[in-house]
Amino acid sequence: MKFLAVLLAVTLVPITLAGQAPAPKPVIAPGSIAATPIPAGFTAVERLWPGKAPGAVGDTYDDVPVLYTYPAAGAGPHAAVIVLPGGGYNHLVTQQEGAAEAKWLSAHGINAFVLIYRLSPRYMYPAPMLDGIRAVRFVRAHAAQWNIRPDAIGVWGFSAGGHLAGYLATAAPHAMPEPIPGQEPSSFTIDAIDEEISDHPDFAIISYGRVSLDPSIPGTFGMEAITGKNAPQKLVDAIDPVKHVTAQTSPSFIYATERDEKVDSQNATQFFNALQKAGVAAELHIFELGPHGTHMGADQPKYPELAVTPLLIAHWLQLHGWMDSNVAP
Repeated sequence: MKFLAVLLAVTLVPITLAGQAPAPKPVIAPGSIAATPIPAGFTAVERLWPGKAPGAVGDTYDDVPVLYTYPAAGAGPHAAVIVLPGGGYNHLVTQQEGAAEAKWLSAHGINAFVLIYRLSPRYMYPAPMLDGIRAVRFVRAHAAQWNIRPDAIGVWGFSAGGHLAGYLATAAPHAMPEPIPGQEPSSFTIDAIDEEISDHPDFAIISYGRVSLDPSIPGTFGMEAITGKNAPQKLVDAIDPVKHVTAQTSPSFIYATERDEKVDSQNATQFFNALQKAGVAAELHIFELGPHGTHMGADQPKYPELAVTPLLIAHWLQLHGWMDSNVAP
């Protein structure tokens, strides 16, 4: 299979990168039409489905959702976080919104993963949702093997990845996406992992994510990248995280900037307010300065106030027992 050759090539890359400074130019995954850069510093690659993913139209890099792994050192079991890079659902920012965070989590005693999910226009709804659901189930299914606490598996999403994180945080534990006309829900289920394992994250970190599709919020026009133009309102509502918040929604840490020109900070406030009303533990931080795409806040010399963000996240994770309190933030 074509992908196996690609996977072999990919798994050789970190041997030259481990322990070194990031390469000046990102390494593009072989055969990737979307020109997806390979996240730096990983130790292994895990294919989410043993065969083709549900709805896959090929077997190239862009057709096969995978997890890049960043295991934590030391005695476990550890919490785990699946990082969901942003990129508007048509590309992936795998370094600053993927590898950087995964390496930080790993260094702080949390097993980390970077999810490469399927992108438009090659894939539309529900492919990215299915990939996110499967990623949580896949990590939970391998918890014992990978020294992970099955009740401490979170997601951390940026921008479009933040939307996906919000979708996962508000979805029912054993639900599948609402099928579109012509789709059979049974086609979403491949094996026992899809049928038996909960996809519910135990917590979520949402960084400048579009978690409300309220058209009254400036710059909000649904989610056309994965729904297409003029999508039925039923479909838009189905992927609008704020509309699905319940008491069972994952506890959430929400980060945004007031000057974000792409994802208005009202996304963050609306989601936080919904969590508050539902009685869900949540922490919200909105900084005054900073454009869209400020990553973890630690690489923004023009906006030094954002550099505190990793500390805030670490304290929140420690507060809930997902990061060891003895680990220095």
